[in-house]
Amino acid sequence: MAAADQPISGVPGRYAAALFELAAEAQFVDQVASDLTSFQNMLKSSADLQRLLKSPVFSAEDQMQALEALCDKANLAGLALNFIKLVARNRRLPALSDAITAFNALVAESKGEIAAEVTSAEKLSDKHTKDLKAALKSSMGRDVQLSAKVDSSILGGLIVKVGSKMMDNSLKTKLQNLKVAMKGTG
Repeated sequence: MAAADQPISGVPGRYAAALFELAAEAQFVDQVASDLTSFQNMLKSSADLQRLLKSPVFSAEDQMQALEALCDKANLAGLALNFIKLVARNRRLPALSDAITAFNALVAESKGEIAAEVTSAEKLSDKHTKDLKAALKSSMGRDVQLSAKVDSSILGGLIVKVGSKMMDNSLKTKLQNLKVAMKGTG
């Protein structure tokens, strides 16, 4: 199942597939997904944590100590904690966020859902999230596991990614297209 429509290939995809197989075998898929989502939310909200994971300046020991402290504080344990430690020990921390995203996509696929990522200029309200899920479900014919992120540089509108498909309805893209069209006239 993992290799058929793997959302992210390469190192993150291989790590995600291996973790998914272990979690499924131990029947802890939902717990691991919850723990990794908590960790990814911490990662998204902390520029310092992102720097720690992506910078080669930090030693493996420093990264491991910091991650163990963070995971302990966030009450991460079991397979999720071991997974994060393994990625750190193998010096693959820059791929961790993509591996978590790939793992969540595998979880969604195993439940008959489809993973979608939406980018908006501001945090979506619960009503907008619910409406977007409903629209995607009617379009795709399957339940949608939605992950949302905020990028103020798009100015307005949405960018929705489902698998290899992307719909960019952001104001930034529309303005860029208008700029290109205006250069052609004149």
